[in-house]
Amino acid sequence: MTSGQLAWLVLAVTVVALVLAVWGLHAWAGGRADRAALVDRLADVPAVQRHSAPFSGLDRRVRRTAWGRRLAGRLAATGTNLTPGQFTAAAIGVTAGAWILAHVILAPFFGPIAALLAVWAVTSFLRWRQRVRNERFIAQLPELSRVLANATQAGLALRTAVGMAADELEAPAGEELKQVADAMALGHSIEDALDELRERLPSRELVVLVSTLVLSSRAGGSVVESLRNLTVTLEERKETRREIRTQMSQVTVTAYAVPVIGLGSLLLLNQIMPGSLSAMTGSSAGRIAVLVALALYVVGFALIRRMSRIDV
Repeated sequence: MTSGQLAWLVLAVTVVALVLAVWGLHAWAGGRADRAALVDRLADVPAVQRHSAPFSGLDRRVRRTAWGRRLAGRLAATGTNLTPGQFTAAAIGVTAGAWILAHVILAPFFGPIAALLAVWAVTSFLRWRQRVRNERFIAQLPELSRVLANATQAGLALRTAVGMAADELEAPAGEELKQVADAMALGHSIEDALDELRERLPSRELVVLVSTLVLSSRAGGSVVESLRNLTVTLEERKETRREIRTQMSQVTVTAYAVPVIGLGSLLLLNQIMPGSLSAMTGSSAGRIAVLVALALYVVGFALIRRMSRIDV
């Protein structure tokens, strides 16, 4: 084989290798894109939002765990746009920041305590957001019952009435009813779709409404009259809850003022006598005294909150 033939053979092999490399790279990129799109569909998150959102990589890792899936459900119940990855990153940042601030401002002993309090504050924030959305939904239940009663009286089926209420009502009732309507459009029964709604937003008022709708769809009867009576009852319960919340607002403020006073006293003591907290927590007796005091503050906060919680 001459040198010219060898050069042409090397050139041909190089061209074929380059073509195969380009084809393989294209196939790999296409497969990667298809996998990402499948993950996005399974996670029920739009692809554009998923990849453009901060901490998208952390979000994918968190969603693979059982804790991450539960966290995604809780975040969806709050009505926020936070992803599990964003919430996890924020929780880690808040915890680390609280540890560092307590270590620098108070004493090194208070760093882990501040971190634990930060974790409790983050989880409490999540529960508070869920409770606020639940309260807003309960406040819309009389209007929801009225819309369903009017639609049913006009001769519309219950499935159609639910879809119409989803279009007319504002969030969160409109968003939740849209999920119920979508579930029924996919073939779920009315009972199953309403049970999922009851699990997402647990409340006694919603239980009564769901039971009324389910019984009416099973056995028939005057669903219009039942819904109108239920509307009056829900309006009365709404006013009762508002009065109780107003009367117990002072007790709620007291529950949060007690630990704030304790923290303020520590800061004041450290300002008056710099280094006093470090000296106090340098001995075993001082650390035990601080832990006992913190435990008493926690017990007092829990008792006051329990006294101010009245279920209607």
